[in-house]
Amino acid sequence: MRHFKHYIALAATLTAASPAAAVTHYICWTGGAGYSMTGVMSYPDALANTPIITQDDVTEFKIVGYFEGRRVGSWSLDEITPETSWLLRYDTAGGYFPLTGFSGLYQMWNANGLVDDCGTPGFGFNAGNGGQDVCVDGTYIASSTINWDTPLTTQAVRPQPDCNGPALLGSLAISRG
Repeated sequence: MRHFKHYIALAATLTAASPAAAVTHYICWTGGAGYSMTGVMSYPDALANTPIITQDDVTEFKIVGYFEGRRVGSWSLDEITPETSWLLRYDTAGGYFPLTGFSGLYQMWNANGLVDDCGTPGFGFNAGNGGQDVCVDGTYIASSTINWDTPLTTQAVRPQPDCNGPALLGSLAISRG
């Protein structure tokens, strides 16, 4: 009987230590003038049927920016501070980030409405009524801008930096570590 209690205690410890199940989506965005961005986002399984999740629900988030396939920066939740521009809305059923129906700034991923506060070094993304664009090293990259209403969706597989297909096995396009 003593051993049985030991096994129960061990099982309870392992269950408590295991991570909660999460839904994971990958992001691939193609901007203007050779700019692109990949990303990964996770949130708890329990929210899978919630119509809209926000930045408060996300448990993992990382974006990596590229210019002509060369990495120019990244940002993740590990780097968030009270000054970080961080606004996210995601439609779980449709698999996309809504770009209407909010207060003018629809997505701010380490980049405000002026797209100039991503830090140095730094990278950020913004989608609002002025367009979808990136910030690199504290600078708005106007040439990256595309139309504000271009669909911003997620996918089930890790993308390549140029967003032209799934990443090859062993690709370092997005490091989850």
